[in-house]
Amino acid sequence: MTKKKIKPGSNTIALNKRARHDYFIEEEIEAGLSLQGWEVKSMRAGKANISDSYIIFRDGEAYLFGATIQPLSVASTHVVCDPTRTRKLLLNQRELASLFGKSNRDGYTIIALSLYWKNAWAKIKIGLAKGKQQHDKRNDIKDREWKTQKERIMKNANRG
Repeated sequence: MTKKKIKPGSNTIALNKRARHDYFIEEEIEAGLSLQGWEVKSMRAGKANISDSYIIFRDGEAYLFGATIQPLSVASTHVVCDPTRTRKLLLNQRELASLFGKSNRDGYTIIALSLYWKNAWAKIKIGLAKGKQQHDKRNDIKDREWKTQKERIMKNANRG
């Protein structure tokens, strides 16, 4: 029995690249998504965007708000396709209570980090986040530039 090699990132549908730039991510949680058939087909084609999305709470449930899944042109005509509809997140009660409490009490924001396939299921990684100030972003950029500069110096030092 041979194990199938899985390429890292090959099962990723959409990433929220601005999330780590704009927020400090304190905790990450994996959640399922309640989707319609046309949405799954569109996600398989890579037509999903979660860059401006966040999680809201309504009636004791968590919903993904602001995510866009563009319908395929070959989608059925009798199904109404709303690309920006609010999609229910599938979380257990303990996770819901924890997220709800932290977002209301401690002032955290809950944002979508990445959308990916896990086996045949579409999953979303959500993060408990606090907003960054402008000086925090500058420090991150400075650290990143120093890291690349250091690698460049080490590479040149190893040549000689």
